Amino acid sequence: MMTRTLVSALFALFFYAPAFAESPSTPQPSATHTQTAILAGGCFWCMESDFEKLDGVVDVVSGYTGGHVDNPTYKQVSAGGTGHVESVKVTFDADRITYPQILDYFWHHIDPTRDDGQFCDRGPQYRPVIFYANDSQHQQALASAQQIARIKPFPEPLKVEIAKASTFYPAEDYHQDYYRKNPVRYHFYRYNCGRDARVEALWGKSD
Repeated sequence: MMTRTLVSALFALFFYAPAFAESPSTPQPSATHTQTAILAGGCFWCMESDFEKLDGVVDVVSGYTGGHVDNPTYKQVSAGGTGHVESVKVTFDADRITYPQILDYFWHHIDPTRDDGQFCDRGPQYRPVIFYANDSQHQQALASAQQIARIKPFPEPLKVEIAKASTFYPAEDYHQDYYRKNPVRYHFYRYNCGRDARVEALWGKSD
């Protein structure tokens, strides 16, 4: 099974994608009432891309959390020796979208039946996790999991971990907004990883 690094290297032999693309302006919150959610759902390139499409989200940063090494690198985390998980830090305008709505969107954009990785990425560094920041987020995360367990259209049990948040380390600059900086390589990876096909098979076709 090809890793993201190998896929990108092979694909670069046939295509050249510009290193940078201009990012659209980030919507500003209607008030200063912003909150954050830290979530892991496999490849952070894909998580960042998905959440930046969600109305009410102000900013998304790819990074690493949940491990025992300070300032880990992508190479260290992808090797699986630091205990970190690829994750995203989602800043959202709480006047436009709630934390439970963020969680509902999260559930419907991952494969919650796997705890050994996500899609084509395997290993604990890619497992799905909801990292709660406080007691309120903890209770809302538990309630969200119970709700999803009741309504899920598939028979497999949920295997998403709910864990207390620890230090979040932003990933290297080249990982941030990767889907915009390298759109051809990103879409090639996402398609070949089968992410969208698996999500649709679990949850049905999105509107």
